[in-house]
Amino acid sequence: MTSSELWTRATAERYDAEEAESSSAAALGPTLAFLAELAGDGRALEFAIGTGRVGVPLRQRGVPVAGIELSEHMAAVLRRKVDEDTLPVVMGDMATTVVPGGFTLVYLVYNTISNLLTQDEQVECFRNAARHLEPGGRFVIELEVPPLRRLPPGQVAVPFDVSERHLGFDTFDLVEQVLVSNHFTRDGDDGHYRRDNSRHRYAWPAELDLMARIAGLDLERRVADWHGSPLTQDSTKHISVWRKPV
Repeated sequence: MTSSELWTRATAERYDAEEAESSSAAALGPTLAFLAELAGDGRALEFAIGTGRVGVPLRQRGVPVAGIELSEHMAAVLRRKVDEDTLPVVMGDMATTVVPGGFTLVYLVYNTISNLLTQDEQVECFRNAARHLEPGGRFVIELEVPPLRRLPPGQVAVPFDVSERHLGFDTFDLVEQVLVSNHFTRDGDDGHYRRDNSRHRYAWPAELDLMARIAGLDLERRVADWHGSPLTQDSTKHISVWRKPV
């Protein structure tokens, strides 16, 4: 087992409701089109497939999808949507778990590589992707650009959402490259808030490129979003594509 923190049953049960906006057809359309084009006529493997927010609709588009998932609770929610024959899932961590067969696409979305809290584990994740890819296949990662430009000198906390029902802020350990994402969520109308937090290891695109080189993968493309917008110094996230040489 890697250093990834396990999703609990309670978190898994409310995940889809909390991510309803990012799971809408309008929000997912560009993501699915991007991934389906890269998969081509081959199979796709999603690392940390979760409740199937991306994997299930990608399968519905006709792309054969398999998944790896660490949390049994997240996988149980996915299994209510689709059966094992339609979308097989292997339980385990994304850095070492092996799924039978070859794939033209391995993908890891929604900042999830940051769940691996050490550089060694992130390197092993790249190696595991390369292990599953057929020659010419691609590994895709969606990841936030570390928001360190927003940190004034001496400050270690940055708010990312201040709304009526949610307060979110990140705290940073700049030596270990670890951020803690803190959430205070109003569950009802009685004034009570639920507190959640999760740890993540952030990495710059250049560091990911070195991980890819270690795994024998070459950078093919890097854009700012699923629409393919150019990456700039003001971009808040990136979509990176590495290719396994033929």
